Amino acid sequence: MLVECSAEPSVQAGLYGGERYLINTNLVGAINCLDHARRHDAAVIFLSTSRIYPIAPLRALPLVPTETRFVIPAADAGPGWSACGITENFPLDGSRSLYGATKLCAELIISEYVALYGLRAVINRCGVLTGPWQMGKVDQGFVVLWAARHLFGGALSYNGFGGAGLQVRDVLHVEDLCRLIHKQVAGITSYSGKIYNVGGGADCSVSLVELTEACVRRTGQNLVISSQPQTNPVDVPYYVTDNTVVTAATGWRPGLSLAAILDDIFGWLDEHREEVEAILK
Repeated sequence: MLVECSAEPSVQAGLYGGERYLINTNLVGAINCLDHARRHDAAVIFLSTSRIYPIAPLRALPLVPTETRFVIPAADAGPGWSACGITENFPLDGSRSLYGATKLCAELIISEYVALYGLRAVINRCGVLTGPWQMGKVDQGFVVLWAARHLFGGALSYNGFGGAGLQVRDVLHVEDLCRLIHKQVAGITSYSGKIYNVGGGADCSVSLVELTEACVRRTGQNLVISSQPQTNPVDVPYYVTDNTVVTAATGWRPGLSLAAILDDIFGWLDEHREEVEAILK
C-alpha cells in the first residue's frame, strides 16, 4: 500500500515563479509513485485537495455576510453545493490555481491507471488539514499559525474579500484523516476507483474572525490584526466539505470538534514551545 501525500502544498505556489518545480513535484512526482506502485502490485491512496474545484464558481456561491462569517442560506442549493457544503459533483470547469491543476491532473492520470492497468486506487479530496507538528504559514496551515501567533506573538492579517476575516474553511484533524485511511486500506478493493470529498464538514468550519475569537479565549491575548482588502487571485471566500458520499461508503465521519482540535494544537505548542516558537512566531 502506498499513501501518496507528497506535494508542494501552497496554493500560491507558481504565482511568482517556480512553475516547473510545482509541476514536477505534484504531477510528475505522483506519476513516479504510480509507476512504482504498478511495478510492485501495490494499491494507492491519493491525498488530493479541495482546490481542484475552480475558483470562479466558488466565488459565485450566494454567500451572505454575517457579523462573523460568510454563510450559504439554508434554502439555497445548486449543482454540487448546498448549505451542507461542496460535493464531488461540483462543476470542474474553470481555473483553480496551478497547485489545484497539478492535483487534478494527477487524479486524471490515476483514473487512467485504474482503467488501463488495474491499479487499485482511491482519491480523497481533502479540505484543510491541521493538528500538532504542522508548521503553519499564511498560505498553508493557517489554524496552527493563528494559534501560534496568539500564544507566541507576531503579526496576523485578514487578507482579501474586504479584509473583514469572514472567509470560511472546514478543518480536519490529521488523526481523523488517518482513521479514514485505515478503513480504506482494509477495504481497498471496495473503494478502488472512487473519489471522495473529505473534510471537517459544516460542524467543524470556522472563519478567520471566529478563529481569532477562539484563540483569544484560550490565550487572553488580543492581537491587533491588520486588514488587507485586496483578494489574492487564487483565494476563495468559502469552502466547506460535504462528507455525505464518503460517510455513506465507509461509515467514517469526523470525530474531533474544532474545540478539541484547538485544545490539541495549543497543548502541543505549549509543551514544545522551546522547539517551535522560533519557527512559528
